[in-house]
Amino acid sequence: MNLYHLRYFVTLAHLEHYTKASEILSITQPSLSHAISQLEEELGVRLFEKQGRNIVLTKYGKSFLNSVEKSLNILDSSVKELKSTGRGEGKIDLGFLRTLGTYFIPNISKSFLQQNPNKEINFQFYSGANTLQILEDLKSKKYDLAFCSKIEHEKNIEFIPVASQKLVLIVPLDHPLSNRNSIDLREITEYPQVYFTEKSGLRPIVDELFKKINKKPIINYEVDEDQVVAGLVSQNFGIAIVPYMEILDSMNVKSLDIEYPQWERNFYLATLKDSYLSPAVMEFKNFILKNCNNNI
Repeated sequence: MNLYHLRYFVTLAHLEHYTKASEILSITQPSLSHAISQLEEELGVRLFEKQGRNIVLTKYGKSFLNSVEKSLNILDSSVKELKSTGRGEGKIDLGFLRTLGTYFIPNISKSFLQQNPNKEINFQFYSGANTLQILEDLKSKKYDLAFCSKIEHEKNIEFIPVASQKLVLIVPLDHPLSNRNSIDLREITEYPQVYFTEKSGLRPIVDELFKKINKKPIINYEVDEDQVVAGLVSQNFGIAIVPYMEILDSMNVKSLDIEYPQWERNFYLATLKDSYLSPAVMEFKNFILKNCNNNI
């Protein structure tokens, strides 16, 4: 079945006149008549019938016209979208840890759009609770790019450091340590803690801090998300080590700098190795690498 024949059919169906249709299509009337005859022969039914000196659609032609127009509209829309993508426009799907959604992701995305005011670029944002799930979604190509922690032994993923975030100790406002501005972690081992689960990218980092001081934390609760940890601390479920987030300043918690051992949490741009990136995605990736100053 010839795509041109389908377009000829649609034009003729609307005009119901071979001469007018051939003029619009810029082909000869015999060529148009031959194309319609071939289409009818392939389908095995008549699409048009004579009505006086004119032609009209048969009932099969009317049904076929509806289907063909829907199909051509979908095809034309897809072609237009892909051509737009080839010009460096289109949609960019981003996956990221929720803690990056308060400043880093909105800021870098807005800056990129401001640098490309004449391009139709749209972001689709997906925030995730933990790095492992984000990377699984990246592998399934739900995302073009992802921002998360680094997981070792992911041989098909490239991790590029783009930002860092310091860790702080947060305590309820009425906690005995709430009058402090900084803390040595050796001073907190007697207090129950809200801790990250093992599937969190932060769990091995916090575990390493306690290994350095040869202590084990008293773990009361384990959750995945930074903001949930902070919420539990604000309601006196324990104290916690979390990445610094602006939202902490508006919660009923006190943030204490960690004097010892010091640690920063690094965030990475994660991409699938040897995977095609559209021009818009590649341009955004290069923008990130050029403009990220490794802090939030």
